Amino acid sequence: MAKIKAAVVGYGNIGKSAIEAIQAAPDMELAGVVRRSAGEDIPGVLVVDDVDKLGKVDVALLCTPTRSVEETAKKYLAKGIRTVDSFDIHGGIWDLRCSLDAAAKASGAAAVLSAGWDPGSDSVVRALMSAMAPKGITHTNFGPGMSMGHTVAAKSKDGVKNALSMTIPLGTSVHRRMVYVELADGADFEAVKAAILADDYFSHDETHVTRVDDVDALIDKGHGVLMTRKGVSGVTQNQNFSFTMSINNPALTAQVMTACARAVMKQAPGAYTMIELPVADLLPGGKEAIVRAFV
Repeated sequence: MAKIKAAVVGYGNIGKSAIEAIQAAPDMELAGVVRRSAGEDIPGVLVVDDVDKLGKVDVALLCTPTRSVEETAKKYLAKGIRTVDSFDIHGGIWDLRCSLDAAAKASGAAAVLSAGWDPGSDSVVRALMSAMAPKGITHTNFGPGMSMGHTVAAKSKDGVKNALSMTIPLGTSVHRRMVYVELADGADFEAVKAAILADDYFSHDETHVTRVDDVDALIDKGHGVLMTRKGVSGVTQNQNFSFTMSINNPALTAQVMTACARAVMKQAPGAYTMIELPVADLLPGGKEAIVRAFV
């Protein structure tokens, strides 16, 4: 079978990991990287400022800031190119799904949204836990580690030269955000702090903003999650489940996006979240081999 031709849009932390994940996939071929400016050369990779310059592209991995996902996805879907993104604002996912569903169906393409690890693969685990114990409570505790979306949000504020947002789990799905900012020359720290605290990424959690001289000296891209559910199976109580992982954040996000790039090729026109995809569609190989290997 012909390999899936995948393009990476954006060349930040996730974009760099997406290149590696695609190149490691046995059924994929990297068509190239799309970025707004030429920037640094990427050995062995075609870099362009317009996806049309890449020739045939089956699917685009949108490694862009969350708040630009909708606009970017619609642009690619209009060209008939399937898209995968890692949109991470939980409260906005349904609205984005409806928007991209209409755009995808209009062009006969398909999109998978919020295809990171949370939302994304963790969403699948949460849904499975709920199926196993329909009545109960699930807690998702992130970190400690670097939050990509929160870091990008902090970096976007006027007066910020560089930033890092760390997520610290306090238990029972409650988190503290520790934001470290390196200021641009002449920037007012109190104004920067106020802008960060007012952002929807931070306004719902306990958030501390600290000025530092060098953000790069603090960055560790590790992250993690502990999910637990205590509930009832049928009428039997005290069913306890847990799922935990310690990860490199951009590498796992990119790997999940790459798996969803494979899955989106098998879907009818429209938009999908990960919990709507057959798990087998995320894996390379034929159905018989997958069933024999995993069932």
